[in-house]
Amino acid sequence: MKSKTKLNQTSFLLLITIVLFFAMYGIGCILFNDQGFAKTQNFLNLFISNAGLIVIGVGMTVVMITGGIDISVGSFVAMGCMMLAWMMEKGGVGAVPAVLIVLATGIIFGLVQGFLVAYMDIQPFIVTLAGMFFARGMTAIISKDMISITNVTFMAWAKAKVYLPFGGRLNKKGVMIYPYIYPTVIIALLILIAVFIMLKYTKFGRSIYAVGGNEQSALMLGLNVRKVKLKAYILDGFLCGVGSILFCLNTLGGFVEQAKGFEMDAIASSVIGGTLLTGGVGNVIGTLFGVLIKATIEAFITFQGTLSSWWTRITIAALLCFFIVLQSVLAMIKKKK
Repeated sequence: MKSKTKLNQTSFLLLITIVLFFAMYGIGCILFNDQGFAKTQNFLNLFISNAGLIVIGVGMTVVMITGGIDISVGSFVAMGCMMLAWMMEKGGVGAVPAVLIVLATGIIFGLVQGFLVAYMDIQPFIVTLAGMFFARGMTAIISKDMISITNVTFMAWAKAKVYLPFGGRLNKKGVMIYPYIYPTVIIALLILIAVFIMLKYTKFGRSIYAVGGNEQSALMLGLNVRKVKLKAYILDGFLCGVGSILFCLNTLGGFVEQAKGFEMDAIASSVIGGTLLTGGVGNVIGTLFGVLIKATIEAFITFQGTLSSWWTRITIAALLCFFIVLQSVLAMIKKKK
């Protein structure tokens, strides 16, 4: 009965998020139809501009399901972008080795933070706060100036387009123009699917939910709680490395203030997507729609033209409060049952 209640709660939160996204996007199509809001390419742009955030949000969701949190992801993205830019432009390192180094750095970063959380029993907020300061500081140590990436291979990756065989429209010259995505979107969605399958169908995935739901019960079931937490943070660190690479492919540069507040976007996307702050409940599909809701709000502001970009933060804050209150209400109902 208990697992059934949790399943219903998870499904209900996910359903609300999905309905909210399509309602918002539908309103945008009505309000800004004459500006092309309903075009297929505009919809795909929601994914293109947020491929990095999707991957970071997936990693954040995994950590939050265990009952933890990672507020260092934004600073790591900045550090990862700066590392890529410096290695390729100043250090003479090729694109492939630079990418591998950033991925390895992400894994090490996750390993260290996971060890401190799981085996030293330090609060995740404190550990990742230190990680946030460290990564942002290292970004400035690498270079205080902005570095633009001109590496031929990396530029080719960034500009590669994958055209879709549907949704085409004739331009003014009568030429059929098909919508496109970048490989970053494909990578982000493949990672999302892989983590979804991992969480739902593997022993490790079930262990993550068990640890987040109740550590004492997980211990009684014979689970190695510390090892599960460590692996979750290592996976989060790896996904931070991937996310920073995808983010850099979009920005083609590195600077100290890059990705500021990115960690809050990832947390907000996870919570709006139905991940409980207390752990044990969450779904990466919900996180995807949380990211798309944020992207839709940004698109509203862009198409409207006169509103400040800060309205994105204000709206996300309101939605975040709504979903936190909703989670609390559902938790109270569950407790009474």
